[in-house]
Amino acid sequence: MFNQVTLIGRLGQDPDLRCLTDGTPVLTISVATDESYTDRDGNKVERTEWHRVVVYQRRAEACAAYLRKGSLVHVVGRLTTRKWQDSSGEDRYITEIRASKVQFLDRRPESSESAQGRGKPPRDQGRDTRPAPGDDDLGPAFPSEASNMDDVPF
Repeated sequence: MFNQVTLIGRLGQDPDLRCLTDGTPVLTISVATDESYTDRDGNKVERTEWHRVVVYQRRAEACAAYLRKGSLVHVVGRLTTRKWQDSSGEDRYITEIRASKVQFLDRRPESSESAQGRGKPPRDQGRDTRPAPGDDDLGPAFPSEASNMDDVPF
């Protein structure tokens, strides 16, 4: 049997970092993936899917430090379903992705202060400021970003 989920998407809100009763850090993020296609009638259809992702331990702390709403991430994990009873005794279920790997895909902004602190010249002084081959802006990750749609529900 094989249970693996791989996603590339953007965070719909800032990460939520909490600790379990034993002190284990747990981070919850909401990752949006979207697709667009043309239906039979020739109309462009865009669809966004939201995924609840849970990250544990040191990986959770790293994600809390570096990720923000809108961050682009690559998540690998497994699909899990939890069951609990609410205050009225009703059974409740939630399906989520328990992440084993979270890769940050956004570029780090390089400020002139951090570059000078490492003994390098600021980005715009004494260097060619043209992007390196393969370092150019590829545009928005999702079609909804290109059309200036903000369909984040929260």
